[in-house]
Amino acid sequence: MFSKACEYGIKASIYIAEQSQLDRKVGLKEVSDAIESPAAYTSKILQLLSRRAIIKSDKGPTGGFSMDKNDFDNIKLCTIVEAIDGNDIYIGCGLGLSNCNERQPCPLHNQFKSIRNELKMMLENTTIKSLAEDFEKGLTFLKR
Repeated sequence: MFSKACEYGIKASIYIAEQSQLDRKVGLKEVSDAIESPAAYTSKILQLLSRRAIIKSDKGPTGGFSMDKNDFDNIKLCTIVEAIDGNDIYIGCGLGLSNCNERQPCPLHNQFKSIRNELKMMLENTTIKSLAEDFEKGLTFLKR
């Protein structure tokens, strides 16, 4: 459903948010280890999230990645998905057909359309704060 980059971006954002709640900045290696992602790939994803102001990146000896605690409620899961994968998840065909639409629907069109709409609502209503809090409490995990 999500690209691998988007999966890593979501996991990295949750991890960085959880560490930011503890007033910690985290380095690239720590993030890539925490989400089981190659460091070079994680670096590109974190750069993208930083450019989109989803996470903060501070350089130097006291630097690292973090999130502003005041932004946790404002950062929705849809923001991360759209930053990395765009809006295709909301309009794509369940069978991957390029011509699928309301006038020429694929066999799954109507069922998949309702699933896409529910997914969009979930992404728009889920905050990074809620995901980070569940992770911090041990209710969820980021590694297999």
